[in-house]
Amino acid sequence: MPLESVGSPLLWTGFIVFILAMLALDLGVFHRRAHEVRFKEAAGWTLVWVALALAFNLGVYLVFGSVPAMEFLTGYLIEYSLSADNLFVFLVIFSTFAVPAAYQHRVLFWGVVGAVVMRAIFIVAGVAALQAFHWVMYVFGALLLATGVKLLFQHSREEHPERNPLFRAFQRIVPATGEYHGQRLFVRVNGRTLATPLFVVLMLVEITDLVFAVDSVPAIFAVTRDPFIVFTSNMFAILGLRSLYFCLAGFVNRLRYLRLGLAGVLIFVALKMLVSEFYEIPIVASLLVVAALLAAAVVASLLARPAASGHTAVRPQVALDAESPR
Repeated sequence: MPLESVGSPLLWTGFIVFILAMLALDLGVFHRRAHEVRFKEAAGWTLVWVALALAFNLGVYLVFGSVPAMEFLTGYLIEYSLSADNLFVFLVIFSTFAVPAAYQHRVLFWGVVGAVVMRAIFIVAGVAALQAFHWVMYVFGALLLATGVKLLFQHSREEHPERNPLFRAFQRIVPATGEYHGQRLFVRVNGRTLATPLFVVLMLVEITDLVFAVDSVPAIFAVTRDPFIVFTSNMFAILGLRSLYFCLAGFVNRLRYLRLGLAGVLIFVALKMLVSEFYEIPIVASLLVVAALLAAAVVASLLARPAASGHTAVRPQVALDAESPR
């Protein structure tokens, strides 16, 4: 039978229009000119996105009641925290390809646009699968549990985004130049259209989100099956991720225990999903557990002594062949 949703067609349309309007305002007005995003600006935008999410959450509470509101808040917290794990990879990608600070926002902007589309597809597919096949819930639970356990025992992880098989296949197909050309993604050289390193970085960002979406999207189905709540909480988390990166870019290496906290979150939501047929963990308890795990990870990281070496090392810039696709 169809999954119930609090979202009417009018609400769906209004929220999608809101997303498009905010993205247009961001790129067309506030970030029309490429510039380095400083901490003060990033912190301001982070507060704006969190405030918008909380305001939306209040609206859900006033219109639909406490249960959908708690589901949204818990889902938003889970998705926001799991998306924060992307920050480590973004840091490595930008360091590996020596992306100028002034162009990093443009990359993440288009990365967010792609993420919005991919997450929407994942959510629609997940809802359809749960509606047609109840046992898919246990597949999601097993996937999250395996990911959480792996992350729990993976105390350190060195990222090599340029070794990703999808990225290597992309490099063989698309010819690229080895030099940046401002904030342009493509450039004409000797009559040929070549991708700039900025476009290559954008593709890596999109691949990264695709990989993380496999973990984060199923996680929210442990909290709610309402498509509107799933979609809106996911979108608010994704839209706020970009400003959070610039806010924490110089600080993210200090969060050495964040991965343990995220592992705990994944394991908890996996168990919640796996036992839901026999016992439904209250949504308030879920919110408190998730918040406690994340708070403990952040506090432990702040109290710990700085590591001798950072979480990620800046490696030499990856060379791109400007003459032929590899």
